[in-house]
Amino acid sequence: PAARRAFRKLLDRNNNFLFPVVFVTNAGSCQRHHKAQQLSHLLDVQISPEQVVLSHSPLRMLKSFHDKCVLVSGQGPLTDIANSLGFQKVVNVEQLREHHPLLDMVEHGTRPKPPVMLVRRSIILFGEPIRWETNLQLLIDVLLTNGSPAGMHALAASQLPVLACNIDLTWMAEAPSPRFGHGMFLLCLESVYRKLTGRELQYEALLGKPSLLTYRYAERQLRLQNHGRKLSTVYAIGDNLMTDIYGANLYDRYLSQQHAAMTTTTKLVAQGTGSQVTMTVPEEEELVSAAAQCRSILVCTGVYNPSDGNTAVSESVFHGHRDLVLDLELVEPHHVVEDVEEAVDLLLQRENLTSDL
Repeated sequence: PAARRAFRKLLDRNNNFLFPVVFVTNAGSCQRHHKAQQLSHLLDVQISPEQVVLSHSPLRMLKSFHDKCVLVSGQGPLTDIANSLGFQKVVNVEQLREHHPLLDMVEHGTRPKPPVMLVRRSIILFGEPIRWETNLQLLIDVLLTNGSPAGMHALAASQLPVLACNIDLTWMAEAPSPRFGHGMFLLCLESVYRKLTGRELQYEALLGKPSLLTYRYAERQLRLQNHGRKLSTVYAIGDNLMTDIYGANLYDRYLSQQHAAMTTTTKLVAQGTGSQVTMTVPEEEELVSAAAQCRSILVCTGVYNPSDGNTAVSESVFHGHRDLVLDLELVEPHHVVEDVEEAVDLLLQRENLTSDL
């Protein structure tokens, strides 16, 4: 109930937002206009598709992959989603198993059918699939055959590029406890790959929160709403320490370093991750950041439960992705509030703004 009240406070008398607002979600099994419709219905506020940043939205920026054949994994209309992001040659796991039925031993009644499809170039992991075993098996087949799953496994000198969207280990739904997220599926894939090869699975990029690219893309969307004018402060409100807060604080660190004339992107990214290539950022003028700072606000109505303490970010239990560094400064929110309405009240007070309603 507090969410609807909160967003009414962000509107003027004409139902226009008082300032730029974007919804940054690690969901990735839908198109952004569908998510905008869903949010509009839930919040009773008109949300446009341009205000929605899904976990896969920054893939629009990785244009060097758009003309390559990509294997996509997840659920929902993945081919349509990939096409809308600019990818021209898309193969999904269901098509792969149809043309290579002997690879999926869960289905004992399938028979081979021509033609044989070759998957080359790269893999995009949009989100957790419905059939984990099938996707794990076929993704490993593609990785260990260098994109030719009809052949035998052989560890190649180089690994196919892997782009992963959404690294949430868990997420909060209607159940009393958090549910497995795509990060849990990635953990399984990484474990299987390491067990079979003795190597770590390498990512070309990790997208979605807490990816630096995702926050840069989100700021770009904010600036578009602000007619290109410079932003002073970005407030990031969320319920997950390892995605919402970590990502917002990482972005705040990036902004402070950028304003201190540190211009080498790789150097900046490496300070927040374990791998320099994990959060690859394209050098494009449209992604140049302008905000002075990013302030993180943690709400207690989702994954984060104050009664449990910070168990997700201790030295013995770390719920972040393998390639994220355990940096306690990055999981320390600037503010902790009860819910999103209290968060909105806080930022309105800090900015000396009030709604006309």
